[in-house]
Amino acid sequence: MDKGEQQNKESWYAIKVFYNKVFGMEDILFDMGLETYLAVQKVQLKGAEHMLAARKLASVEPGHRADARYIQEGPVIYERKPLVTSLIFVKATLPQIKEVEQRLKDDAPGDKPLGFIYKKADFKDYATIPEIQMTSFRLVTESGQTGLNFFSADEMIQFSTGDRVRVTGGPLKGAEGYIKRIRKDQRLLVCVEGVIAVATSYIPNELLEKITEE
Repeated sequence: MDKGEQQNKESWYAIKVFYNKVFGMEDILFDMGLETYLAVQKVQLKGAEHMLAARKLASVEPGHRADARYIQEGPVIYERKPLVTSLIFVKATLPQIKEVEQRLKDDAPGDKPLGFIYKKADFKDYATIPEIQMTSFRLVTESGQTGLNFFSADEMIQFSTGDRVRVTGGPLKGAEGYIKRIRKDQRLLVCVEGVIAVATSYIPNELLEKITEE
């Protein structure tokens, strides 16, 4: 791949967000025209909370984005609650991710930036996320499963790698990861290397196939 192709190639990147402002960061990236992924749980609102959210959504001016915390599906309104309060993913080219890094500094309320983009171990280059890792992470976090556990990059060290597997059925079909025994249950551990890992609830052997390295 030549330099021009590298500059124009889109990749996924992870951003650590300070101040618990992931929705604000999502708005910034949306305004830049970039695709994002924020792992959330949708919680249906009722009563006074529903009415408050409905008023906020109804008061949005033309051309402006609605409050990103809420999703309206017909008469039902959901609140998006981050599964990881300080992490968002963005798909961008190299020039775009450099622009994002500058925005993290320029839009900060003080001397501390809004966050940082994860980099490789040498801290020189941005860490790009392989598509299969991003796909698997999204499959797990969008599945609606309960009992998910998240681990930081430092915490992942406690889990030695084992057999790599692919899920062959159910809501996690297509996800790839490692089988680990966590709190006495067999679980699928899906890693975004150097950033985060998520462990599913119990998963039976009949839904798994071992991935043979070629």
